Amino acid sequence: MAKSLMVVGTSSHVGKSILVTALCRIMRQDGFLVAPFKVQNMSRNSAVTPEGLELSRAQAVQAEAAQTPVSVHMNPILLKPMNGHISQVVVQGRVHSHQAALSYMHAEKGDLWRVATESYQYLAERYSVIVLEGAGSPVEMNLKAHDLTNMRAAKMADAAVLLVADIERGGVFASVIGTLDLLEPDERVRIAGIVINKFRGDPTLFDDGVRFLEEKTGIPVLGVMPYVPEIGIDEEDSLGLTSPRYQLSSANGARIAIVPLPHLANFTDVDALFLETDMVPFFCRTPEDLAKADAVIIPGTKNTMEDLMWLKSRGWATALEKVQRRGCPILGICGGYQMLGEVVCDPEGLESMQSEVTGLGWLPMKTTLVSPKRTVWVKGRLVDAWGGHSVSGYEIHMGRSQSTGNVLPLAEVHSADDDTAHQEGFVTNDGKIVGTYLHGILDNPGFRDQWLNQVRQAVGLAAPESNRSPVSMQDVREQAYDRLATMVRGHLQMDMVYHAMGIERHDPILD
Repeated sequence: MAKSLMVVGTSSHVGKSILVTALCRIMRQDGFLVAPFKVQNMSRNSAVTPEGLELSRAQAVQAEAAQTPVSVHMNPILLKPMNGHISQVVVQGRVHSHQAALSYMHAEKGDLWRVATESYQYLAERYSVIVLEGAGSPVEMNLKAHDLTNMRAAKMADAAVLLVADIERGGVFASVIGTLDLLEPDERVRIAGIVINKFRGDPTLFDDGVRFLEEKTGIPVLGVMPYVPEIGIDEEDSLGLTSPRYQLSSANGARIAIVPLPHLANFTDVDALFLETDMVPFFCRTPEDLAKADAVIIPGTKNTMEDLMWLKSRGWATALEKVQRRGCPILGICGGYQMLGEVVCDPEGLESMQSEVTGLGWLPMKTTLVSPKRTVWVKGRLVDAWGGHSVSGYEIHMGRSQSTGNVLPLAEVHSADDDTAHQEGFVTNDGKIVGTYLHGILDNPGFRDQWLNQVRQAVGLAAPESNRSPVSMQDVREQAYDRLATMVRGHLQMDMVYHAMGIERHDPILD
């Protein structure tokens, strides 16, 4: 049976996901077969397995760091907020229900817990090490009785636990000691070590803090992690968009504005743009920011209907209309693609009380929201007008979009289990408006170059040389995982982590 380690935090966004990612890569480098696991995640940033099943993007990233195929069992329960009150509940990769937060919190979760334990056992029978991730804080006392993800999961997996605190937020001593004090005795005994995260400056300046925590709690501080402003790994949720990386900078280059939809989903679709040295991508803060744009991306959303109404009511649609009249290239991805059409209809009330909402009207198409959700990996090629390059990506959407006039397809694609090609996406005749359902479309160098060359032409920038080696997002991510692992190794006492897990480095569970 697998050995297990769990990472919990004093609060949300203290760095749990990143530390789990690092541990997955470190333990894989050390020769273990590693799988990440999180019972329940709440995120609109999701991924699709090769089988067409949906899970949180964070666990997909951790699987990639562990160099193991992604499995829906790594995140058996995914909550995808649709609005302020309702979430879509995805269980082992498929839509299970839509529930209000209050009813979900107080609902009997025996069936969900059985699913969670089943998924954990599936992984434990196939991997030598499981690295679990908690959610928020393990001592939210108003929620704890119904919490599936923190110490209940640690007990189920018989896991040693690391408690992570973010010193950048302030109050690190109170947050660590308070968290430990609120744990039950049989939970507290599982805490094998404390990790202080996001420390700026010389870590020896915190030596007194380490001594205080160890004397006060009786638990060793196993690491003081430095603040790393640009890790280069997919963020788990939109809290990461506060990073300076995503804000408009003074750098020279074409400015690509990204619309910050309220129900923004899969915002990591734009990360490849940050590899282009002559591009300045940024998330807008106000509609007025669009006046600075040379091109615009309308990203994915978990609620196309409400976000389209938001665009119209908050001045964004008017500002986008001005950008479109200037002839700037505009790319819509998934929900953003649906918004580019003439109308979005919701006859089943899947997203809204509105039966239909008028779109931006730049693509002659109509979208109808229907169930079941389409979740699938596809691959194929761009049409000849777009260079005929190979293209791949994943779809996660309810809508079906059909042309209502003269419009060109973007690509011909097919899924892994169906060789029959079908047309994907739409492009206006002048190529300025492009829409696609493919998440990860910009990870494809062929498409990325074609679209960005339009942007370059519009602002007078030279296109890159045709013989340059394309930048691979996969290579970039692999390098980032290795850098992260090296940094964490340098500041975390891995020998003590392994000891807490009951692993000696000569154990025969190594490959």
